[in-house]
Amino acid sequence: MSAQPVNVRLMLRTYGKQLTSAKRLARFKRALALSGAQDLVSISREARRRELVERIAQEVIENLLVNGHDNPVVTKVLEALEEDLGERVLFDYPLDGGEVQILCQTPDGPREVDSEEKTRIMRRLWEITMTKVDETML
Repeated sequence: MSAQPVNVRLMLRTYGKQLTSAKRLARFKRALALSGAQDLVSISREARRRELVERIAQEVIENLLVNGHDNPVVTKVLEALEEDLGERVLFDYPLDGGEVQILCQTPDGPREVDSEEKTRIMRRLWEITMTKVDETML
């Protein structure tokens, strides 16, 4: 049995995409942990609800940062963040596997934010996402 070069290329491309997504997700989870967004407590019914809201919020942020903003909730979160900051925000992962880059669109063009501002934006993104998810839950 021999493998066609085209099939091998397709398989390697698919594997590369999966590997890239996994790396992005791992970097995102590290960034989220640094922003203090993971304080899960499950004591009462309200605490269990909050835990569920946090899990959904994490998925929403992952979709925003890793996959773009095709989801309506993700779009609302991004719009609220941009309104809060007063400028357009772009999230980007470099191809070399570095940390997520946050770029703000200014009249002079896009600029990368520093680490302190990045932490503040990630924390605000978490707060907005939690609020939006909590509003949409029954």
